[in-house]
Amino acid sequence: MASTYETKADMFCASCGKSEVDNIKMMDCDACDLVRYCSDECQQEHRPQHGEICKERAAELRDEKLFRQPESSHRGDCPICFLPLSLDIHRAISQSCCSKWICDGCFVANQKRELEEKKLQAACPFCRHPLPTTMEEVNKNKMKRVEKNDPVALRHVAKKHCKEKDYERAIEYWTKAADLGDVEAHFDLAFMYWKGKGVEKDEKRGLYHLVEAAIAGHPDARYNLALKEGRSERFDRAVKHFIIAANLGHGGSIQMLKEFYAEGLVSKEDFAAALRAHQAAVDATKSPQRDAASEFYAAQKERREGGSQG
Repeated sequence: MASTYETKADMFCASCGKSEVDNIKMMDCDACDLVRYCSDECQQEHRPQHGEICKERAAELRDEKLFRQPESSHRGDCPICFLPLSLDIHRAISQSCCSKWICDGCFVANQKRELEEKKLQAACPFCRHPLPTTMEEVNKNKMKRVEKNDPVALRHVAKKHCKEKDYERAIEYWTKAADLGDVEAHFDLAFMYWKGKGVEKDEKRGLYHLVEAAIAGHPDARYNLALKEGRSERFDRAVKHFIIAANLGHGGSIQMLKEFYAEGLVSKEDFAAALRAHQAAVDATKSPQRDAASEFYAAQKERREGGSQG
């Protein structure tokens, strides 16, 4: 997207006009890409003249980043088969030993292999650490990961504190996880700030965390941003959010686009493209191994239900 502003003069300080030479290195404005300065002092002196344009350009850059289609969802790929993980968290198993999410196809395949080889100790399909047999072992594994500043483990501890209504400790762990790049932590923090749990209610801060999650490929964050824009009747922005989330395989966003299409808020071409992209994203998470895992779990459920009836 081309800027509506002038291209920055790379070789000159916007404040004093000095040119970039061997002993003078220019630095970009902290917020925009329009101007450069030779020193912090020059940046401070130029701020009154540059402030408004800088804010507008910074907002434009933020929007460019926000409405860029992520390559994949925040869930990423299974570290064993390298296929995209499903948005359905029940289709993957979290490992407390290494904090990896293993798709159900690889997890069940590993179980079957261990049974065939008559392994006495079940192991993590990824790191081969013995699987925990008690919740005490699970928690011990997670705390080891916390000590190593593992963002996923930090988020798990945050959720534990939240369930115990220790919201201040939860915020502490979520914030640390978010600072380390955990996308789910950003999503969780957004709602904590909106509700004012463990922190002073701050809608602006909550929106910041929701936007960070959306940029990183979190479809539910994107969906919530779309709903927010829709409530403000900024339907063009809402549609963009729904399309991006739908392209990641988000079912709720496709349903909303159907409604928007019926109301004439989405073009036929854009709706058709979103439907195709949504189906492609869903199909990318499928494999024969994962289908076999679904059948395996369905058969287990049927046996349990049959046993309880008997």
